Formats: sequence, C-alpha cells, structure tokens
Amino acid sequence: MSKAAKVENLVFEEALKKLEAIVESMESGDLPLESLLARFEEGTRLAKVCQAKLADAELKIQKLERNEAGEPTLTPLSPDLSEVE
Repeated sequence: MSKAAKVENLVFEEALKKLEAIVESMESGDLPLESLLARFEEGTRLAKVCQAKLADAELKIQKLERNEAGEPTLTPLSPDLSEVE
C-alpha cells in the first residue's frame, strides 16, 4: 500500500493529529531541508485528506436536514451544542 493510500484511509482525527505533529516538528527549526520538504509533502497530503473528510461530513449533514416538505434546507450549525436534542 502506498503512502498516499495509507493517508487517505486514516480517520479524520488520526490525520489531524499527524498533521499537528508535522507542523510542530517543522516549527522546531531543527530539521534539515530534505526532511522539511518530506514533512511538507506529507503534511500537504494530510491537509487534503482532512479537507475532503470535512467536506464529506458537511454534505452528509446537509442531506440529513430537510424541511417539512422534504426539501433540503441549509441551517447554520449552532456553537451551543445544548440546543441539539
């Protein structure tokens, strides 16, 4: 299995955790250029995976939201989760 395929199979939380670790290691300033480039490439793949998973989740939420007539409606998500029943 290729690195790209392994990255695509990660769940969102795992991909985000790996991306955060990459950013932290890059910010340390202790890596040689070759390592920085390799980490940047891996981070770019992880960022794309995270964006795709978030977009997919957003579509699923939109599909689930329908008005009384059964038509899809877009409603903003409330930051107050206590409103969710």
